[in-house]
Amino acid sequence: QVQLVESGGGLVQAGGSLRLSCAASGRIFSNYAMGWFRQAPGKEREFVAAISQSGSNIDYADSVKGRFTISRDNAKNTVYLQMNSLRPEDTAVYYCAAVWSPASGRYFYRAEEYGYWGQGTQVTASS
Repeated sequence: QVQLVESGGGLVQAGGSLRLSCAASGRIFSNYAMGWFRQAPGKEREFVAAISQSGSNIDYADSVKGRFTISRDNAKNTVYLQMNSLRPEDTAVYYCAAVWSPASGRYFYRAEEYGYWGQGTQVTASS
């Protein structure tokens, strides 16, 4: 099992940057593929970015490509989401998620594929 705790959210002006962190418990973080999702008020939860267990494979939603960067540090049991050039439409609660995927090199797009979720952190980009 793994427990996830996000941090780093906040209020920023449009065009600004934030870096989200997701700290995981457990000794085998490197066997989990990780993802970031977000949910705005009145909207469905949507995929933002995903990274394989080793960090070698990564993908992004089209809406954040070129602006957001996902990374992980398996020695620190942490996954990050660097968010640059934030827009008002990026405003949402951001969640990190984990799925058991040892040595697969896979990443996952669908929320239902993830078995573990953090509590979420609010990101607000004001215009």
